[in-house]
Amino acid sequence: MTVETRPSVSVRDLTEVRVREPHRIPDSWAARHRRPIAGDDGRLLVVAADHPARNALGVRSDPMAMASRTDLLERLATALARPGVDGVLGTPDILDDLLLMGALDDKVVVGSMNRGGLQGASFELDDRFTAYRAVDVAAHGLEGGKMLTRICLDDPGTVATLQATAEAVTELAGLGLMAMIEPFLTLHHEGRVVNLLDPESTIKSISVASALGGSTAHTWLKLPVVDELERVMDATTLPTLLLGGDPQGDPHDTYASWGASLDLPAVRGLVVGRALLYPPDGDVAAAVDIAAELVHGATR
Repeated sequence: MTVETRPSVSVRDLTEVRVREPHRIPDSWAARHRRPIAGDDGRLLVVAADHPARNALGVRSDPMAMASRTDLLERLATALARPGVDGVLGTPDILDDLLLMGALDDKVVVGSMNRGGLQGASFELDDRFTAYRAVDVAAHGLEGGKMLTRICLDDPGTVATLQATAEAVTELAGLGLMAMIEPFLTLHHEGRVVNLLDPESTIKSISVASALGGSTAHTWLKLPVVDELERVMDATTLPTLLLGGDPQGDPHDTYASWGASLDLPAVRGLVVGRALLYPPDGDVAAAVDIAAELVHGATR
């Protein structure tokens, strides 16, 4: 059987293609070569790139580190080309660009769904579904959708986020697609929204998130690396990917923390964005290779 090959688009030509050949985006989604979510070892390394859509462009001390879209796309393409990288999590704008660049064949592609809670906004905890819907995830042939689910007990708007997340989980499950929930127990502190990263708060967020929707057959969790992670992970049987966040310290300490966490039964890998795409030394390939070895070299 002859496999159709589609010419990839360079970063500098993306706008021209969008102007003159917008049909190439839906056509390319339809023709994309797909893969099972989990490979032989049951583990995943996913690169995250949905931060800009939520007004979160900062990395460490640089508040505009992710401002250049061409630079971000080139970093993503480098990461996705490395062995052991299983997929990407992103919003439609970024995923459509990566698709045109030929970077998404045989990758797990997860669409970020609720990006309405903009960082720093008065409505930050109103996490409306402003990007992919379940029907879009299915229509594009993505492997799943991801939902940020911040639970703030003194914010009555939280219940709307919980309801929308539950509806998305139900819809995705009905379509046989992954529903990736990223829960946090959250509070308002000195004019900012703060995620609580202690073990007890994380366990509570897991307990709430795990029960959302009419079926958990396709539910995965995306959780932070926190203290007492073994006790925290005992709160769920759902497959879980640990998030990398925006580490501020020595990257070797970050890698060591990830590696020490990957042997827990429910933990199936990592979802990492800024820590791999913007490492302190600028070497994206080297940072990604370390993470890939941690994830796929730690199989039981």
